[in-house]
Amino acid sequence: MRLTGPRRRSLLFLIAYLLAGVFVGLASGLFGIGGGVIVVPVLLAIFAAQGLTFDIAMHIAVGSSLATIVITGMSSAHAHWKLGNIVKTALPWLVSGLVVGALAGSQIAAALPGDVLRMIFAVFLLIIAARLVLSKQPPANRKMPHPTIVAIVGGVIGVISSFVGIGGGAMVVPFLAWCGVAMRQAVGTSSAAGVCIAMAGSLGFILAGTGDDQLPAYSSGYVYWPAVLGITVSSVFFAPLGARLASRLPSHWLRRGFALFLVVVSLRLFSIG
Repeated sequence: MRLTGPRRRSLLFLIAYLLAGVFVGLASGLFGIGGGVIVVPVLLAIFAAQGLTFDIAMHIAVGSSLATIVITGMSSAHAHWKLGNIVKTALPWLVSGLVVGALAGSQIAAALPGDVLRMIFAVFLLIIAARLVLSKQPPANRKMPHPTIVAIVGGVIGVISSFVGIGGGAMVVPFLAWCGVAMRQAVGTSSAAGVCIAMAGSLGFILAGTGDDQLPAYSSGYVYWPAVLGITVSSVFFAPLGARLASRLPSHWLRRGFALFLVVVSLRLFSIG
């Protein structure tokens, strides 16, 4: 049966979502970043091909990115939990701040122009990459701050994460590393925390986008379900593979690879628009 033009385009978009999910799953398990730094740029390119204006496309990309992280992050977090890569004492306090921050940040982000969100995202990634490359290894005796401080830091991370549609790993991982947590445990804890950010943030974007008449079909607010489902179908199978790689690779390789990855995505975002 021969596919017509619209059906062929729909199939190509679905394949693009599935291929993106492969890289999202690997990145989620390997770097603990939830995959959002890949999802947002990829969705922007696909949405442009679908004819969406950039302003609405940026909001849908961020909201849909957070929704994909819920499922992808669960797969990655479960794998890290079994591998013993979760700092269980810090996780509840970190999560409490992340959820509140993500809910608040999603409402603010929905009110900002798409170009503003893109620039915030690009600059933020460069700062984190520089911090990872230039920072010295923390002293071996450095301990986790007071739970209140952890919760406050979590709140700030939650706000910024919902601005740019990521699971928070780009900030949670460096924060935990600064606290003296081993890189593997920082990545694993970040994966678990990212699920909570994604749940709160995606709910916020659904509420903020409800009633917008520019939304494409099959959207709930600023969450576009065909993209979410296509990406998550393939990503859940590759997140455990990334988690296993993270447990076997040397910590300094993870740190440098993570930084390089953020720089590449940031430069790509600067070139859009």
